[in-house]
Amino acid sequence: MSKIFAHRGFSGKYPENTMLAFEKAVEIGVDGIEMDVHLTKDNELVIIHDENIKRTCNGEGLVRDMTLEELKAFDASATFTGVYGVNPIPTLREYFELVKDTDIITNIELKTGIFEYPTIEKRVIDMIYEYGLQDKIILSSFNHFTVKRCEEIAPEIKRGFLCESWLINYGKYTAEQNVQCCHPIFCNLSKEVVDEMHGAGCEINTWTVNEYEDIERLAALGVDALIGNFPDRMIEKLR
Repeated sequence: MSKIFAHRGFSGKYPENTMLAFEKAVEIGVDGIEMDVHLTKDNELVIIHDENIKRTCNGEGLVRDMTLEELKAFDASATFTGVYGVNPIPTLREYFELVKDTDIITNIELKTGIFEYPTIEKRVIDMIYEYGLQDKIILSSFNHFTVKRCEEIAPEIKRGFLCESWLINYGKYTAEQNVQCCHPIFCNLSKEVVDEMHGAGCEINTWTVNEYEDIERLAALGVDALIGNFPDRMIEKLR
């Protein structure tokens, strides 16, 4: 059975990438949680999707140009502003405190596609080991150099290549780079593509699977994990 991952937490019903969204995902019994990590001006690891806070927060500016204290002053409730109170940008440490004693698998997307954030890979991995979570982590990025740097630091932690294009022989490419997981956008997955990835020995964790028909189709294809904003829908269909 395909595993159920909450995309940016339970982001379909709660503010994305907030502790509330993560707590609600844990409550309904997901197998895993996907989230995005950036590095602040004072080298703190924070969970937010965009480089600029303006889409999800009541403010504007680049994460890398602000300190953690400055970022904590904003409300990250996005389109849920006023519905669930104030939801600050969480730190990776706060998230790890939530899941450290659970069986939750955490897919950390390192957001180095625009800014490389020198040292982010080591900082994330050091914290993973501090909490003893190395066996319950998948490190992924659209920046495949970042994924390879993670391998150099901690080859024992599972890794995934994110991709949004129609890449030929995605599985072969991933396996040749000694990376265990393919993380494609869901609409690029046909039976032939899934068979190629699995044939190369790769785990397939696909995003963002929100509609019932896509949940059923991808689960039937044997995709290893479905990452979606509405994990309740996946639980309804798959369990």
